[in-house]
Amino acid sequence: MTSTELNTLVAFGYMATAVVYLVAYIVGGAKSRFLTIAVVLFITIWGLHTGAIAFRWIESYQLGIGHAPLSNLYESLVFFAWAMALALLVVRFRFGADIIVVFGLPLVFLVMASTFLVDGNIKPLIPALQSNWLVAHVITCFLGYAGFTSSFVAAVILLLAKGSQSAANYLPRMDILDEIVYRSVLVGFPLLTVGIITGAAWADYAWGTYWSWDPKETWSLITWLVYAAFLHARVTRGWSGGRTAVLSVVGFMAVLFTYFGVNYLPGLHSYF
Repeated sequence: MTSTELNTLVAFGYMATAVVYLVAYIVGGAKSRFLTIAVVLFITIWGLHTGAIAFRWIESYQLGIGHAPLSNLYESLVFFAWAMALALLVVRFRFGADIIVVFGLPLVFLVMASTFLVDGNIKPLIPALQSNWLVAHVITCFLGYAGFTSSFVAAVILLLAKGSQSAANYLPRMDILDEIVYRSVLVGFPLLTVGIITGAAWADYAWGTYWSWDPKETWSLITWLVYAAFLHARVTRGWSGGRTAVLSVVGFMAVLFTYFGVNYLPGLHSYF
């Protein structure tokens, strides 16, 4: 079995976990003992996902082109899904909010399923990618994105709760959702900041300039500014609830365009 085949199993494992989690939550609610089974299944699939990433790293060395599995669209999608799942697990155990996992797991599955549409072959690194800055930049950026994902999921649930009293009866308290929205950004923002800084250092190493207003760089800055506005509004203006939830949703849209949308624009960072 190859790492690509193992990642395919992981994708369907996340789909199965999402179904089990949803059924357990609907049947028994937040207190359902079946949720324990769903959590164990989730952790198991995430562990398998971790092993698949390590296995791909080993495979690259066996091919004589050893490098961290973070260099192309396929590998970045796999790592993004891994980081998203990790963020959901952290939120679940920190806040006891299984509903975040119920809403978040389909996103993890969609990211993993999208790997079916791209080339999964292991290839040598181009000269510009042959740097330790690659690992530091990609890991910090995607861990930041993962934090923004959990914030987005909580924000959507919060907005649903505000818009429907009947839905609110089945969801965590508004203050808990609001805290998840905020705390997730509080973790993701410094990670994105470090990711941008390491990216600038990497750009100087590879291309001789720290910043060139490439579409990826520009949209990374736009994303950073949206979340900076979120934290400014929260800390200095006292914003909370629906207003910061909307900012979180806007920020996540910027994240998605930074990651996916810029690939359709000419630039040095395009995976295409």
